[in-house]
Amino acid sequence: MNDRQRGLIDNLARRNISAFYCNNAQGVQKKVLELIPVGASVGFSGSKTIQELNLIEILKNQGVEVFDQYGLGVDKEEGMRLRQLGIGADYYLTSVNAVTWAGELVFLSAFGHRSAGIANAKNLIIMCGINKITDDLNTALSRAREYVAPLNCKRLNWHSVCLDKGICQEDVCFPPQYKRMCCQTLIIEAEMNPGRVKFILCQESLGI
Repeated sequence: MNDRQRGLIDNLARRNISAFYCNNAQGVQKKVLELIPVGASVGFSGSKTIQELNLIEILKNQGVEVFDQYGLGVDKEEGMRLRQLGIGADYYLTSVNAVTWAGELVFLSAFGHRSAGIANAKNLIIMCGINKITDDLNTALSRAREYVAPLNCKRLNWHSVCLDKGICQEDVCFPPQYKRMCCQTLIIEAEMNPGRVKFILCQESLGI
């Protein structure tokens, strides 16, 4: 960990966010398993990082109850029900779309379940690769909207303006014509409840 990364860890601590550092993806997996006890329930947001880490299958195999909205045979209605249950789970897993060196965290959400889980979960675990660190809040918001959202729309084949045009056009990207990825933007600047939010910084790139 270099001095600037150490500074990010310190800045998160100042914001009442418990931060951990891992050298690689395997270290992130291990830390998540350390934080979540067997028998706990877990909700999670859609996340390329969580997918890359294979955390859902690992947790299921560890005896953790996972409200998996993406499970085999889960239809749209059941998926929405599982998202609601996930918000109230013992732990909620997510990745961040961008984080500033000062420790500000930026998240996008389409349906709002992700925002609700991040804001209200009993215990929140956030995973972040070094590729998501930005210089300031404006750059973080730009990264989320202009880089992450178009790539996620392409990955999930969402019919949005940024999928069609390749660039963000928030002034015209509205339902029902478009399936907008960034309906809600959540910024965490600090946390009131000690120990509720855990942030895991990985030395490797993770997700988008």
